[in-house]
Amino acid sequence: MTTDNQWRDRFWLAFKYALIALASAFLIRAFLLIPVPVSGNSMEGTLRQGDMVIIEKISPIHRFDVVVFQMPDGSTYIKRVIGMPGDSVKYEADQLYINGEPVEEPFLAKNRNNDHETASYTNDFDLESLLGVEKLGKDSYFVIGDNRRASKDSRSFGPISGDAILGNARLVYYPLSHIRLI
Repeated sequence: MTTDNQWRDRFWLAFKYALIALASAFLIRAFLLIPVPVSGNSMEGTLRQGDMVIIEKISPIHRFDVVVFQMPDGSTYIKRVIGMPGDSVKYEADQLYINGEPVEEPFLAKNRNNDHETASYTNDFDLESLLGVEKLGKDSYFVIGDNRRASKDSRSFGPISGDAILGNARLVYYPLSHIRLI
């Protein structure tokens, strides 16, 4: 075999590997791990304006997951899932109740400690007063931002459907000083 043939074989081998790597990266980026920018301060304490997060579309949605979803008007939001399908959701005296049972929200500790006002951090409500129903529907999720006083969420636009959820936010990857798992 001549050196020209060896060079050509190595070039084609490298080209094939590069093509496979690019196709794999495209598939992962398009269907598994998707970068999303954070805009607004409704998740302050967990996420900041300008953070870039990676969402993944494979895992099922659980209570307290941070999800990215799209509204019918095309706007994209990032919020925390509080109520799951079939749940009754209520806040009273700054305490979350799911199906009548008190539930802790440890992810709010930092926000509550930074809040120097004496009023409750989350205003009282229940699904009956907000939506006229006792429980969330079969494919309905109740989402709220961690910065409760500055969040446009299910308290104003109602529950979201599972079809609207683009994925779970898993990782802040930019800016580098904010890198962490969510």
